[in-house]
Amino acid sequence: QELPETVLLKFIRPENTPVPARPTPEQLSNLIKTSLHYPESFNHSFHQKSLCLVPVTLLLSNCSQAVVDVMIDLRHKPTSSEALEIHGSFTWLGQTQYKLQLKGQEVYSLQLKACFVHTGVYNLGTPRVFAKLVDQVTLFETSQQNSMPALIIINNI
Repeated sequence: QELPETVLLKFIRPENTPVPARPTPEQLSNLIKTSLHYPESFNHSFHQKSLCLVPVTLLLSNCSQAVVDVMIDLRHKPTSSEALEIHGSFTWLGQTQYKLQLKGQEVYSLQLKACFVHTGVYNLGTPRVFAKLVDQVTLFETSQQNSMPALIIINNI
């Protein structure tokens, strides 16, 4: 019986192995896409109950393949008096800060509650979202680009 011929394997490593490119600030500010889901208008009897609670869903989508640390801050309030005149002020009920980790392409749904004391038009687009790549050594997360205003109409019935 004949022995099979032995073949030597040669491993070649290219000399100029590419170094993973550092993401640009613009790429870092687009890691997480956010969208708010809520009723366009909400009817509430302020005579029966002074506080109007509206369920709001904040949808977070990781647009990258990497694992991302996300921080959501609900304490941000519009500072310009113009914004307050037009939209009025409301409060997020419950926890005001969230820290979570999203896997590549993961979508996460966060249930929130907005609290109103008057009728009017309000901008729910106040949550600030910060993100950073998990393996990135940085002290601060990058602020994620905010979407358009999210207006809701609160009616008295």
